[in-house]
Amino acid sequence: MHRVVILFQKIKLGFQPRCFSTAETLSNSWAFHRFAKSCKHLEKGKRNLCQTLNNQELVQAELRYYKSKSPKYCKLEGWFKKRLETICDRYASSNNSFVMAVNGIEYFEDDGCIYRKLQKGSPELVLCLDQLQFLQSNDAHFQRIRVSPDQKYLASSIRMPSDESTCVVVMLDPKPLVVHVLPRAFSFEWATDNSLFYTILEKLQSHEVYRLLLGDPRTASEMVYKENDTRFFVELTCTKDGKFITINSNSKTSSEVWLIDRMHPLEAPKVVQERLPELIYHVEHWKNQLYILTNFAATKDYELMKTHISSSGMQNWKTVYAIKEKHKLIDMELVNDNCIMILKCYGRLCLHVFSLKEPETVKSIQLPSWACAIECEAYLRHKANVFCFQLSSPVQPSVSFLYSIDEDEFYMKDDETCLNINKDYKVTRLKAPGMDDILVPITVFHKMTLNEMNDKPLLVHVYGAYGMDLNFDFKPEQMLLLKDGWILAYCHVRGGGELGLSWHRAGRLDKKHIGIDDLQVCLRHLHTMGYSNPRRTALKAGSAGGVLVGGLCNASPELIRAVVLRAPFLDVLDTMLDPSLPLTQEEQEEWGNPLTDQRLFKYIQAYCPYQNIKPQNYPSILITAYRDDQRVLLSGLLKYTTKLRNAVATNYITMGEPQSIILDIQPGDDHYGPTNWEQSLQEIGRHYAFLYKELELDLGGTRP
Repeated sequence: MHRVVILFQKIKLGFQPRCFSTAETLSNSWAFHRFAKSCKHLEKGKRNLCQTLNNQELVQAELRYYKSKSPKYCKLEGWFKKRLETICDRYASSNNSFVMAVNGIEYFEDDGCIYRKLQKGSPELVLCLDQLQFLQSNDAHFQRIRVSPDQKYLASSIRMPSDESTCVVVMLDPKPLVVHVLPRAFSFEWATDNSLFYTILEKLQSHEVYRLLLGDPRTASEMVYKENDTRFFVELTCTKDGKFITINSNSKTSSEVWLIDRMHPLEAPKVVQERLPELIYHVEHWKNQLYILTNFAATKDYELMKTHISSSGMQNWKTVYAIKEKHKLIDMELVNDNCIMILKCYGRLCLHVFSLKEPETVKSIQLPSWACAIECEAYLRHKANVFCFQLSSPVQPSVSFLYSIDEDEFYMKDDETCLNINKDYKVTRLKAPGMDDILVPITVFHKMTLNEMNDKPLLVHVYGAYGMDLNFDFKPEQMLLLKDGWILAYCHVRGGGELGLSWHRAGRLDKKHIGIDDLQVCLRHLHTMGYSNPRRTALKAGSAGGVLVGGLCNASPELIRAVVLRAPFLDVLDTMLDPSLPLTQEEQEEWGNPLTDQRLFKYIQAYCPYQNIKPQNYPSILITAYRDDQRVLLSGLLKYTTKLRNAVATNYITMGEPQSIILDIQPGDDHYGPTNWEQSLQEIGRHYAFLYKELELDLGGTRP
């Protein structure tokens, strides 16, 4: 799940001097209270120790259970891994992983190394993971690269298999040399060539901003900003014109932005607008004007507003452009004196382009219907009124395009051809009528030549939390399923962000159950429209998507045959009742606080997957968990699996053969799955083997 807060409560016990007379009675009373607190603390520690031992026993029991069930899938798992290797190799790019271009010099990462080269020169090695002795894992990889304004230094973050990251600063000339290592540095931006600002990530929290002045080895980092509210997360970005570094302090429903003038890094940051409840805003700068994307307007959806840099308060904000209802804002680009709004409406991508001098005239450019995801090519951002971007979809690798503002046309890049567009697969966009008659978008993919779809296997993806969209990036492993005749469906339920901020608000707090209802109507609509049937339908989700899938399994298990979950959030109530656990304090704006609100307590209790397990005929379920995951704790998944398996066993006594309920416990603490290539393919192969077996799919002549 998203960033979380872990609170540690410590009790200090000390000695009190001996007193007499009346004071002695008071002292004895205080001493007894202190002794009681000490006993309570010891009892809590004892209870935690017992819980730890119990969890260890459950882990060992689950590992033994998994070992007893794995022969059913083992042979198929290895076969899928080989097929996945072939498919992934087919789509792997032979080109270097391009990162950025600065004044004619290209910087790129390839096979664990960062290089730089002139356009007509040979690559020069800048930094290699193998030369960093502090790395204790072979699975580390470069995550972010920033080059100082005059290319004197390069800073790069290295992500470990855990959520930890380290920033390495390299002096580029005369020969690359590592001059600083910043442990736990998360986001960072250069001001001048000698000043680097960065944040620290610790226990999934980022609350502090530091300034490092290079050139003097005796100079220590200095804190320039500290966030005191544990609900907020601090991150640094740079405005698109490069004039300011922005300190962005965001909770789930509120934000506050501070500006650092890059030409004057020693000056204190200046706040744009002090935070207010439910006020979200993001800041860009262009020609002494602040352009602010905010939900300040009455509709509570995004508008673009502006104000002069010298009067940044919201009382001075004036509307420039309002985003239409049901439109999702993806990004905004400023190209010379023009603004490009990148939008999505019911799954279709489009660009709205207007001059900042005359914002009343808006050009609308519809992007190809196959496109589901867009990524800006920032390194060409300000090239002569041209906007460069990449389009992709779950069945289409990235294709580079450019849009000419002067010509009002978009083209494929010179190095791309129409042959790069995959025409073997069809994308269909549906709208399922919700229980309250609100239309819920669904995006469906399948082979063009697929016939008799009502009996084909269907894999449904869902998330529905935090106002985030489902991931629509190209994934080569899904091509294997499509080749085998699967249908892929993406359900854009409320709680996600596919139709704007209001779509998120309609599925959070005391409206969370709406997301489960939306998923149910999406499944029924897919089956009604002839896409598969319940005995050939599987669900796939991870993290917060587990709440919707787990809720559906309790409410309507007859709609699906199998479920694959990765690090799912399944015990909402107990998690939100315990402020010492992750997913509590910072997550209250998404799920609510049942500790202080009895109404919310009962509401969460009514939809929480763990709380509503009951003896019935559940679908087969495979849960992949990571032993040291800090976001979704293994202890909660152990508890869920045990309760669910007991319910299935109880139902088995009266109803027949039980379904498979499997908890696959993997080492490591990466919430998002393994970063190691081999381990990742092995995990996907395991998931596919489970799905094919549980859906009883005929592999025909391709059987291993």
